[in-house]
Amino acid sequence: MKIGIISFTEKGKDLAQKAAYALERAGHSCDITPWEKGMSLSGWAERQWQSREGLLFIGAAGIAVRTIAPFLKDKFTDPAVVVMDEKGRFAIPLVSGHVGGANALAMTLGQILGSTPVITTATDVNGVFAVDIFAKENRLHLSDRFLAKQISADLLAGRPVGWRADWGSFPMPEGFVMACGDQDAGEGHTYGEGEKVPEGPGTAVWITVSSRERPGWLKLIPKAVIVGMGCRKDIPFQSLSQAVDQMLADHHISGQAVFGVATIDRKAGEPAVAELIKSRNWNLLSYTAEELEKAPGVFPESEFVRKTVGTGNVCQRAALLSGGRLLAEKTRFPGITIALALWEN
Repeated sequence: MKIGIISFTEKGKDLAQKAAYALERAGHSCDITPWEKGMSLSGWAERQWQSREGLLFIGAAGIAVRTIAPFLKDKFTDPAVVVMDEKGRFAIPLVSGHVGGANALAMTLGQILGSTPVITTATDVNGVFAVDIFAKENRLHLSDRFLAKQISADLLAGRPVGWRADWGSFPMPEGFVMACGDQDAGEGHTYGEGEKVPEGPGTAVWITVSSRERPGWLKLIPKAVIVGMGCRKDIPFQSLSQAVDQMLADHHISGQAVFGVATIDRKAGEPAVAELIKSRNWNLLSYTAEELEKAPGVFPESEFVRKTVGTGNVCQRAALLSGGRLLAEKTRFPGITIALALWEN
């Protein structure tokens, strides 16, 4: 974590040096600023807000609160803010305790400096599962921030919350009940007319790559889907983008679940492929024809493609080399072939 540290007294300055040294040994990067007369505290905070992941005030909590107030947006984007007294007796997270990491920073300071972390977050105080922390630690995308708050409220109130993990090997945490629902993405069950949807708790946590929605179900989405792709030369970006969207929609896969595109190396520089990667912030995985030929399994082949690029199937081979399990076999679109694979955790 990149941390900006500011102090206001001589004792505070000494503590700032000590804290920075210890934090950097723990893997953090620190920038220390001792306050001086005439210095704009608001200007310092604004610069730190834009460039740092954490702010540590060594001084009165009131100074810290008034300084950061104009910059606060929400706990999912604000940096972690912690305040310590100049003697280092207490470390108090002020904002972004969970997602931003202020609680963890305060506890780290407690461990290395002997300070007492003053944690006020309800889930921490009550020892209740925190879905936002779980999502952050496991690199899962939260589908609904407000629903995440409701799940925490239900857990704190002792109300049952459902748990379903279609991806990964996550044990059900304490306070949850097993939730019934749609099957794994790509093998989804659609409830027919007159078919009863299984009853369950009002809210649930669902670890999945599915694009399906259920009222009250918070999806935690891993970046685990690989889009295997082959395409003709100079394919238009719009055609490629629409084909990918159609493929994901047909197989009920969330776009948030896509890690990247896999293809043959000679297509990695295709303008439409490069634009797709950039526009969606995906990753590119490319393989030589020789590497693709080593993909295990039997694949639908094209002699034309083999003569052109050296292997008879690009999309499905590339998807499987990058992922662990095939979600969708080779599908043809005009000038494009796509297959989907899923990393297993």
